[in-house]
Amino acid sequence: MSKQAVANVNTPEKVTWLYMGIIVLAQMQMAFNVNAIPVSIGPIVEELNVPSTGVGTALVVYSLFVAAFVMVGAKLGKIFGDRLVFQITVLLHGLAMAVMAISQNASMMNAAQAMAGLAAAALVPTLVVLIAANYSGPQKSQALGILAATPALSGALAFFVAGFLGTYLSWRYSFGLLTFVSIVVFLLSFRLHPVPRQSGVKIDAIGVALSAIAVILISFGFNNLNNWGIVLASSNAPFNLVGLSPAMLFVVFGLLLFQAFFAWSHQRAELGRMPLLSLEVLDSPTERATIICLLVIGALGPAVNFLIPLFIQIVQGRTTMQTAIAVVPYTLSIAASAIFIVRFYDRFTPRRIAIVAFALVAAGLTLLSFVVGNNWGTAMVILGLLLVGLGEGSLLTLLFNVMVTSAPKSLAGDVGALRGVANNLSTALGTAFAGVVAVGLLSLFISSAIAQANPPRALLRQVNLDNVNFISNDQLDDFLAQTTATPEQVAMAVNINEMARLRALRASFLILGAFALLAIFPALGLPDYAPGDEPPPPPVEVTKPKPRSRKKAPAK
Repeated sequence: MSKQAVANVNTPEKVTWLYMGIIVLAQMQMAFNVNAIPVSIGPIVEELNVPSTGVGTALVVYSLFVAAFVMVGAKLGKIFGDRLVFQITVLLHGLAMAVMAISQNASMMNAAQAMAGLAAAALVPTLVVLIAANYSGPQKSQALGILAATPALSGALAFFVAGFLGTYLSWRYSFGLLTFVSIVVFLLSFRLHPVPRQSGVKIDAIGVALSAIAVILISFGFNNLNNWGIVLASSNAPFNLVGLSPAMLFVVFGLLLFQAFFAWSHQRAELGRMPLLSLEVLDSPTERATIICLLVIGALGPAVNFLIPLFIQIVQGRTTMQTAIAVVPYTLSIAASAIFIVRFYDRFTPRRIAIVAFALVAAGLTLLSFVVGNNWGTAMVILGLLLVGLGEGSLLTLLFNVMVTSAPKSLAGDVGALRGVANNLSTALGTAFAGVVAVGLLSLFISSAIAQANPPRALLRQVNLDNVNFISNDQLDDFLAQTTATPEQVAMAVNINEMARLRALRASFLILGAFALLAIFPALGLPDYAPGDEPPPPPVEVTKPKPRSRKKAPAK
């Protein structure tokens, strides 16, 4: 056999990137929605008259529905064919964006995001299946890197497009645009090769109930920690159990249900029945370490994405376009590192890349906590955002590659479902956690400053300090104008509000940096060999041969 023939056998044939372009458009459609929500936070708050954390709730609702039902979505792809499910859910997501564009209140906005979440739950696993079915070898690794980078690219695009439309036209046009994109993706999707259905696939109803309720309880509990109380129930809690907050009870009960889900899935596998999630993608310590790392970085990114627009638009009162310009270094660094990190796979192991990446994220967040102020254009702030973005993008691609390459091709849908659960559950928790920490710290700093200022009790009775939230100086002036506060007291309140907001933001970044640093410990469990390679064989224990005992000659 000639050398050329041998090369052709060993090198997989390159496939057209047209398929990847269609997949990327669908991913951008979903990611644009997620990124357009926080960048439009100012106009939505003003037009729909909802609190800033209420806009974050819409993002939590979307992520909650994706995480709760993505494992069911993976099974739907196997039952009906992944291309057909891809086509239907792309249109359903576009319909949800049309509802979002005409929303008249927070309830309608949350309903639109719930519908979009259900569509994405079935759409997300098909993306991984379509990549695994059309690409192999280095081309598949590059395709996975592009898919991991797409949300960041969509974020940069969303900040510019949604920022421009929100500033000069209306935030509604951003979501209406996605309806048009969904029709384009649907028409192009007929170019994709259909993936055959799998016979004998059944949906585990008990597994669906256990996993979905667990995700909903955990996400709902985290999102209401501020309103209902972290440990002890507040006056806003719908109920309490011996004085304990229902929010924490939801989180604990949700974790118990997740344990029950895995126990139930193991039992079904032992009986020869198909569980909702094939446990082969989660059984080894390496795979569990990968998921933990993905949960951490998946939560840190949305937390930063929520804090930055919150501060720029609500605190500083700037436009969505100014927000877009401020976060461009962050989003572009995520996209660049997510695409180009695959070039380092031959030089460094996943374990080393992950440790360095988490260290970069921790360093960037810590730097932001010290240098962030009323001007996001300073060199040190941009450097902090670049460090966070470089580490985040590298981790998203790396962890995705480790998950896909460590599982057989037939389990690509389960890998996609597991990634969808991890990404969207962490998005919901990260956004909720950022809101809980930022608002909780803001309330603490404001209460401490007011106690030191010692204003008249008559004035304090007119101010509800139990519902402290991020508001602009103009909103605070309008509120205090309805009280008996004097001009001097109003000026003092504005000064307290400004200092408390900045301190809360800085402390929030520092806490997030601590979590990034702690994530280095699970990163030590990642493979110490290149993705896709076979693990090194265990060292062979060499035993020295025992010396033969010499038999004594019988005495004569």
